[in-house]
Amino acid sequence: MSTHLRAAALAIACVFAAGASLADDDHGKGKGKGNKHAEKDERKAEKQEDKREKKGDKHRDRDDVRVGQYFSDQQRESVRSYYSQQYGNGRRCPPGLAKKNNGCLPPGQVRYTVGQPLPRTVTVYLVPQPVIVQLPVAPPGYRYVRVGNDILLVSPQSQLVVDVIAGLLR
Repeated sequence: MSTHLRAAALAIACVFAAGASLADDDHGKGKGKGNKHAEKDERKAEKQEDKREKKGDKHRDRDDVRVGQYFSDQQRESVRSYYSQQYGNGRRCPPGLAKKNNGCLPPGQVRYTVGQPLPRTVTVYLVPQPVIVQLPVAPPGYRYVRVGNDILLVSPQSQLVVDVIAGLLR
């Protein structure tokens, strides 16, 4: 019986020895696989570089959006013209308030400021499609809204007011 145990122990020892030698050869030595650890580090560095480039692309779109300088004078006039024709019905802003470009609101009642977040208490409305067609395409991550007598370009996430077309019904 002890011979059977010795034979079994010898067989188990051979399996472990063969397994260790096979595992040792599997690290790419002489088989054209190169250094696996160096390749892994390269792949990791490439992934990180790709992530940085993607983040740069995400913020590149926002660099084109300058607070208070997105709408041209022509776009402002075309939107005012639309609202005057659709909703004008004789309502005019007094000259003193019209020159302030704040949507005919007296000082102290202005509900938002360009470059600042829109207060949560302000009610926003959708901008009609005929008006959106006359405006430039909103940058990715931004949208047009109407607040009272004004059209605003805002960032939906932060509610930051980027630009305003004030006084639609002067």
